[in-house]
Amino acid sequence: MPQFDLPLDDLRRYRPDLPEPKDFDAFWEKTLREARQYGLDARFDAVELPLTGVRVFDVTYAGFGGHPVKGWLILPAGSGSGTAAGTEEPLPAVVEFIGYGGGRGLPHMHLLWAAAGYAHFVMDTRGQGSGGWAQGDTPDPVGSGPAYPGFMTRGIEDPHDYYYRRLYVDAVRAVEAVRAHPLVDATRVAALGISQGGGVALAVGGLVPDLAAVAVDVPFLCDFPRATTLTDRPPYSEVALYLKARRDGQERVFATLSYVDGVHFAARGRAPALFSAALRDQTCPPSTVFAAFNAYAGSERSMEVYEFNDHEGGGPYQQGVQLRWLKGYLRR
Repeated sequence: MPQFDLPLDDLRRYRPDLPEPKDFDAFWEKTLREARQYGLDARFDAVELPLTGVRVFDVTYAGFGGHPVKGWLILPAGSGSGTAAGTEEPLPAVVEFIGYGGGRGLPHMHLLWAAAGYAHFVMDTRGQGSGGWAQGDTPDPVGSGPAYPGFMTRGIEDPHDYYYRRLYVDAVRAVEAVRAHPLVDATRVAALGISQGGGVALAVGGLVPDLAAVAVDVPFLCDFPRATTLTDRPPYSEVALYLKARRDGQERVFATLSYVDGVHFAARGRAPALFSAALRDQTCPPSTVFAAFNAYAGSERSMEVYEFNDHEGGGPYQQGVQLRWLKGYLRR
């Protein structure tokens, strides 16, 4: 598929006029306040694996509604082996969110960031992880009304019931959980992800004011009005197919989506941010990525562009960019 969206010069100027709910900030402040009424109860259980370069912990903490959320904490081997308290400098941490349909998978799938000397927290995604590529271990105990198969339309008639409200709260609490670990430096925590994970990282960047950095690759969940009319690929197509049957629901649906749109979170992000976009990406069209990038409020932001790639984006090349970029924000 050739490039199908706006030319690159136009992408760099693209700023959609997206209606923002008047109570956007109040909605999320209330949501997080309610979530924090439940104790975080973060538990880190050591896992014995035939891996010599890392230490692995099976993590459980309280997310939205106090529901238990799973994760992996992967540390470089030797961390925490000091003979006395306070003899070891806490580690900077990378909190990673997973792409659509995937779960936390298995620990040996996540060795890069620990190999680079960081504490690496991989958040499981509630209700996901049976999509054939990475298993999940966290159920979503909240039901929903009629929905198109997938996650995009679960509770989509009301922002209070919407699936991504729960997922974003889980993600904020993931940052709080990793910061609670004694071997993590709470002042040096970055959030990152690809696709859905990138959209979640962008939301966390808007909801957690003191992150050290945010890395957002080909992010999903941005500029819903354009995305849902420009591409017929899933997951955005789930919204279109839902509205195909529920012809009277468009106003309600887009009102709900406006509460989780990454463009609005970008307008509140302050941490240094690294984005990437792929100009042949039909899953997360580049204009929707640039909509978030161009709205980003932080003064330190940069964009990597991959002209000949689809939704795979920069892949390992972008990981190399991230490794070099994060050193400037996570290393003392």
